[in-house]
Amino acid sequence: MADIIKLLPDHVASQIAAGEVVQRPSSLVKELLDNAIDAKSTSVKLLVKEGGKALVQVIDNGCGMSHGDARMCWERHATSKIGLTEDIFRIKTMGFRGEALASIASVARVEMKTKRVEDEFGTSIVIEGSKVISQEDIAADTGTSIAVKNLFYNIPARRNFLKSNPVEYKHVLDEFIRCVLANPEIKFALYHNDEEQFLLEPSDLQGRITDVFSGTKKSELISIEEETSIIDIKGFCGSPESAKKARGEQFFFFNKRFIKDPYLNHAIVGAYEGLISKEQFPLYVLHISIDPSQIDVNIHPTKTEIKFEDEKNIYQILRAVVRKALGGILNSPEMNIGFDDNRFMHHELGKNPGFESENSTVSTASRSQRNSWDDLKFEYSQKRNQVNQNWEILFQDNPKTEMQSEPETVRTSSVESELAVSRSFFQLHQTYIVTQIKRGLMLVDQQAAHERILYEKYLRALDKNPVASQQLLFPKTVVLSAGDEQIMLEILDDIRLLGFNISHFGKNTFVVNGLPAELHLGNEQDLLEEVVETYKNSKTTENHKKQLVAKTLAIKAAIKRGIRLQAEEMNRLIDELFACQEPSFAPDGRACLKMLGLDELAKMFDSK
Repeated sequence: MADIIKLLPDHVASQIAAGEVVQRPSSLVKELLDNAIDAKSTSVKLLVKEGGKALVQVIDNGCGMSHGDARMCWERHATSKIGLTEDIFRIKTMGFRGEALASIASVARVEMKTKRVEDEFGTSIVIEGSKVISQEDIAADTGTSIAVKNLFYNIPARRNFLKSNPVEYKHVLDEFIRCVLANPEIKFALYHNDEEQFLLEPSDLQGRITDVFSGTKKSELISIEEETSIIDIKGFCGSPESAKKARGEQFFFFNKRFIKDPYLNHAIVGAYEGLISKEQFPLYVLHISIDPSQIDVNIHPTKTEIKFEDEKNIYQILRAVVRKALGGILNSPEMNIGFDDNRFMHHELGKNPGFESENSTVSTASRSQRNSWDDLKFEYSQKRNQVNQNWEILFQDNPKTEMQSEPETVRTSSVESELAVSRSFFQLHQTYIVTQIKRGLMLVDQQAAHERILYEKYLRALDKNPVASQQLLFPKTVVLSAGDEQIMLEILDDIRLLGFNISHFGKNTFVVNGLPAELHLGNEQDLLEEVVETYKNSKTTENHKKQLVAKTLAIKAAIKRGIRLQAEEMNRLIDELFACQEPSFAPDGRACLKMLGLDELAKMFDSK
């Protein structure tokens, strides 16, 4: 039998590697910007078209490449960063594997121009699908320009997985912002579809933060600087007052490399305990220096994850340092504790802190409540086609039903015979609506009930049944981050269906001219940030994302506990609740209503 194992052709192997390295246009941005920084550039320009699908080009004034290097850099595993095995554990540069450029060339059309300062002529090279089309000497400025065109042109199935232009551009922005915050001493420019988006002059970190996040003031930034035997920390965190509903402005840089680490993020958020609510997210940009031998940056193709030798102690140090900085500005003796490096060196740390789930689920109590109401809901569902009728009949006795003798008939009697005998309501502690029903009492949580009503109303609105908008006397201006601006543009049509009259003013700015009729807010900024945050952090289908937006808005707009209601308002609330598809539960699974039966009431007073 003939041998069946064989080596893959180079172009096939490169495309397999590209599946890990190049996932979307933002992957190109990351790799090309990393190379520009490694080339010791002082000025870097990024040009993007159609969210990066048509073009991603990086132009730098770095050291450039020789004629031979310009050709060799497109080969797989060709790199100037690693020579010995030991070098893998002493990595200080951004790129190092030699996979990125070869992977990019296998799935796109590439044009590169490069020149070293000591060379008279530069080199131009054109590659399509890993095949070199041309290479020639040209006149060029010192540095390198790499243009990647028509990503995945030769793999249509991969191209079909790309999202809309605004979504892809949002990911490009994310990579760009990470890079400029990691290197504030470098000049950066970004152009999208030939329009200037950012022009950032060299600055210190504080200046770069305020330049990137236009709504952030220097007075809101708290300086952090600490040297320990494990890590050195420099950077800024935001004051508690500046915390936002969106979590986007949170950055860790280890040896100038951006990383994602929920565990260490928990340390920072924990330092704000008691200062901000659970729905708020503090800003932080922290540059952390660590011995390269104490970390492994080679555990993930995107190089955004790091394996630490001493992660628990780093967690404790970060939490203590941020807590100390916050205590200093707040003049709080409880928070402004002295930092003792030694206590982290031989300290037995406990288990990793727990993480709260971000997804709302129906609690055990809610499921129990659901079971107790199954019969009532089933029978009410038989009447849903009649929801437009006045449901006063639900509060009337039905003598014929009461006279039924067969137990089965009584058990499955219609919901009309179960609900209250009179339409009288009263409000308990400005929180619950109480009414008498035939078998006891029914209590309705006014906030949960209104959330359910609005949630279903907004879902209908998203299904092209727009909500009425109430014009504001004075329009409000909302400033979002550059990435959130793209998300808002993506969902703007849906937001307008919900009753918002919003116009895009450019440069991360939106003008709110009107709100849904029942929504009365003083802080439209927080609301829109929360809506965008909900949408962008959902990894489900587009339809489910819209449901999450509807839920967020319903929770914001609903009447809250502690609000006094008039009799007619309680009446209308109950009417609208029982016209809902799911009247028993709020969008997050909390019970809207509970029933206390006569038997339970009797037991309370039964002394035997």
